[in-house]
Amino acid sequence: MRKIFCASVIYLAMLGSTLAAETASGEQIMSTISGNTVQGSMMASGAYTEFYSADGTIKGKDYSGKWRVDGDKMCFTYGTDPEGCWNVTIDANQVTWVKAGTEDGTGTIVEGNPNNF
Repeated sequence: MRKIFCASVIYLAMLGSTLAAETASGEQIMSTISGNTVQGSMMASGAYTEFYSADGTIKGKDYSGKWRVDGDKMCFTYGTDPEGCWNVTIDANQVTWVKAGTEDGTGTIVEGNPNNF
């Protein structure tokens, strides 16, 4: 019984730390990411570095796209691909992209457009 109790306490502590990272509001997403660059990695596509212009344009090394905030999600469109939307958690300069309740990628917010995209 004691082992079950200890395991339960550990599980609840881990769950609490996961829930502590709250999803950013649309307003928080706009004020933190608009006009800045995010560099990181997505589970499906790997490394990325993108500048999110205030006019809704995404600029990368050899590509561009569009971004917008829909409610409390950040949505992306690249070329003819369908739009994809993610919840976002923001902790200082760290961002986590969350889709269907699962971490789908991470990144670091860098002020401005240091890569001149």
